[in-house]
Amino acid sequence: MNLDAVEIKAFVPAKDYALSKQFYQDVGFVLASEGGGVAYLHHQNVSFLLQDFYVKEFAENLMMHLLVKDVDAWWSKIQNANIASKYSVRLGAIEQQPWRMRDFVMADPSGVLWRIGQNTD
Repeated sequence: MNLDAVEIKAFVPAKDYALSKQFYQDVGFVLASEGGGVAYLHHQNVSFLLQDFYVKEFAENLMMHLLVKDVDAWWSKIQNANIASKYSVRLGAIEQQPWRMRDFVMADPSGVLWRIGQNTD
């Protein structure tokens, strides 16, 4: 019996599917495939599925976490791409967290909250 797991992906809701696809590409994800109202987006070895489906209460209570090696580089990339103003979304400052992580928060156009951070020792 082989119980090896290969990966796990979240289905992220999109209020405006086309806008959300562009948002995630501008943030730095690659649109690898799409069909049937689901887009597969990835950055290197991390990925998620964007779905053309939206329930306000679900979207606004979903949080995604992206663990990166250089949080300053990610924050600068998002800041330099004017993501917050272009998409009218919230982008927080980098903060040191008590759980030994430096991170920042960013909301997507549907209200999904992302925490992008790096571990600290």
